[in-house]
Amino acid sequence: MGIRKAPAKRAARPAADTPAESIALGDLSQILGYRLRRAQLWVFKDINRRLARFELSPAQFSVLAVIAANPGINQLTIASALDIERAGLGRLVDRLTQQGLVTRIASVVHRRYYALHLTAAGRKLLDRVRPVIAEGEKALADRLGPAGHKALLQALSSFL
Repeated sequence: MGIRKAPAKRAARPAADTPAESIALGDLSQILGYRLRRAQLWVFKDINRRLARFELSPAQFSVLAVIAANPGINQLTIASALDIERAGLGRLVDRLTQQGLVTRIASVVHRRYYALHLTAAGRKLLDRVRPVIAEGEKALADRLGPAGHKALLQALSSFL
């Protein structure tokens, strides 16, 4: 007769209807990258909801904000600054141009580049969106607390 092994103990599994927020995350709960990703998901869900009434995506808002802060900037510089694939940024700028929010003007310095500028409609839209973005920032600051918000901004500044 052979030696019989004791049956392996199964890890307790939560019931299928257990709320996601009540399950153990194991190692994930101590991984900063995981926590940053979850925070990013929360922020993007919130900002998408806030920008939906303007039919604007977070990426479009980002590009409009960069152009507003840097009139005459070219697409390559924006792509590099925002870490957006050049082809994807080209399509995004095409859409913003078709919507009448951005104009492309041939660069006098470099013939292959176009200088980007906000149109009057682009500036007006950005002026309407800024308070909505500020509301989202306030919601995030409220969630983190003033000191936590300030500390997180400072800690993440090394990634800019």
